[in-house]
Amino acid sequence: MTEKNIESQLQEDRLFEPPAEFAAAAHIKNRAQYDAICERAKREPEAFWAEIAAELHWFEPWQRVLEWEVPFAKWFVGGTTNLTYN
Repeated sequence: MTEKNIESQLQEDRLFEPPAEFAAAAHIKNRAQYDAICERAKREPEAFWAEIAAELHWFEPWQRVLEWEVPFAKWFVGGTTNLTYN
């Protein structure tokens, strides 16, 4: 074989829906809800992550969600939390 690129011969296109009872108890109930969450995260990343972070316990709340000075990013500036506590 003289081809230098490896191409996958396997392509999986099947979709396995979860049982209805399982989906009803899930935090994200369906693909449409998942897609809407992803779109909001892309459209409004700071507001999205601030909302998610607000669900956690913070020993010291953050003053800024994002401080971006290329190439460095700091999230939840000034905040103190402990994920094991949460």
